[in-house]
Amino acid sequence: MIGREQKPGGATLEVTDAPALGLFNVASQNQFEYEPAPAMPPRAEGQPSPVVLQAVWPPEKSIWPRVEGLHSHYWIGSDGLERMPIFVCHPELNAPLHYPSNQQKNSMNDQTGMNRRTFLTRAAACAALASTSPSIIPASALGAEGQPAPSNRVTVGCIGTGERGRDVMDHFLNQPECQVVALCDVKQDALAKAKAMVQKKYAGQSCATFADFRQLLARPDIDAVLIASTDNWHVLHALAAVRAGKDLYVEKPLGLSLAEDQLLRAEVLKRKRVFQFGTQQRSERTFRLACELARNGSIGKLKHINIWAPGSRSGGSTKQVPPPPGVDYDFWIGPARMRPHTEDLTTNGVWWYVADFALGFIAGWGIHPMDIALWGAGDLALDQVEVSGAGSFPKEGVCDTATDWDVDFRFANGLKMKFVSSPAENSPYRKEWQQRYRKIDPGHGTAFEGADGWVHVDRSRINLQPEGLIDFNEKDFKTKLTYSADHVKSFLAAVKTRQPTVSPIESAVLSDAFCHVPNTVLRLGRKLAYNPRTEKFENDPEANRRLALRSPRYPWRWA
Repeated sequence: MIGREQKPGGATLEVTDAPALGLFNVASQNQFEYEPAPAMPPRAEGQPSPVVLQAVWPPEKSIWPRVEGLHSHYWIGSDGLERMPIFVCHPELNAPLHYPSNQQKNSMNDQTGMNRRTFLTRAAACAALASTSPSIIPASALGAEGQPAPSNRVTVGCIGTGERGRDVMDHFLNQPECQVVALCDVKQDALAKAKAMVQKKYAGQSCATFADFRQLLARPDIDAVLIASTDNWHVLHALAAVRAGKDLYVEKPLGLSLAEDQLLRAEVLKRKRVFQFGTQQRSERTFRLACELARNGSIGKLKHINIWAPGSRSGGSTKQVPPPPGVDYDFWIGPARMRPHTEDLTTNGVWWYVADFALGFIAGWGIHPMDIALWGAGDLALDQVEVSGAGSFPKEGVCDTATDWDVDFRFANGLKMKFVSSPAENSPYRKEWQQRYRKIDPGHGTAFEGADGWVHVDRSRINLQPEGLIDFNEKDFKTKLTYSADHVKSFLAAVKTRQPTVSPIESAVLSDAFCHVPNTVLRLGRKLAYNPRTEKFENDPEANRRLALRSPRYPWRWA
């Protein structure tokens, strides 16, 4: 079926007897070729006729709004080309959707996704009129059974559906104020597992799956993305998402260079995107309390901070084998240099510790206790700092990131920090800290020491001296840190309100920098002076080159 309309604003096509909903292939500005979509639900018995299908030209994906309940669809035809979305409206509603003016478009791009939905309030009325047509309007579209109406739900796409990605995605699935609508991974098995989780949660309702993140980001019905890909992809995925107008929840660590972090920060701030970093300890009360006690002088003047986290593993098979079936190895490598596939390289147990893809656990795990240390130190951690230390690197195998380290930070204002890999059982630090802090997790932790007391915190406990600090009324703190009781839930709230998150881009870059700095000290094997405000080493071109952008493999680029 062909419909023609000479007006550049759009065309309205009437389908008087369509057995199923479908999409139109946009052949030109005034020609729309109808293509049935067998996967879409058939017309319900008694559905009003005619059904009005409206297409709007031009199909600029960056501003297309999502009309949930009105079945705004995408469809990939047999030729592999993506079809234009069609909005299904009830014929009694004389309120056609329209293509926004440039002024409206800019306004929608600059503001929240919720404002884009405000633009479609008349479409919501359409959903109400069409409530007699269950094949077009699901019951949940009207906010049934206590669920928020679709116009109030944040739609989420997930890039990276491996073990960690699925774990975080599960938190999104458990939030009624959002809906996961699209998934992307270059590993077919990971994608299938994630899709099964979504279908189970949404009672069989499926979601779109992609191997190419660019296809997911091109969907206009996605408000926010969860990025949990391999570390070397984090910033490239995030940059593409920001430029596509999406809000971001990005797993830690951030980039493989500080310059990547800075580039992302500039884009997030310029485009006014909501950003949440995956340092979820900030959403636990004990960590926030520890930091507020340190910030408010409850332990006296802050003198010293101890930080510890697991080191990287060594080894990793060097045996060259074909990539696993169902893995797009070239896409998995992405911006990193191409290298032969070795046994288990694409598993978390190996790539986490390979410098082409990650900094290792000095950042992958270390950023958690380091982030808490910096949150508690506040502006004290922004002074010039002298950094020295030593560490060990594997001598064989593909794993080549620091397995252990002992790094000291001496700030110009007198504050000191010690950052070490998890102390072994015979380590003097482990014995000393167990005696001082009474009970610790030897794997990770952050301890603030002041002139009048100390506070130690990890994921199992908070220890205080004097112990009476536990009864301190947080309402009495003069310096109050951003409150969050749930990392995902608070992110979704920020998407709606446009308020700052508990782990914004600024603190993400700072915490990431304080992982890059000790890693640079270990790699160069010498003391360095770093300025957190300029984000550069003082008078050291060689050290600063280690913070610069890595050249991405063609065709990937930072711009």
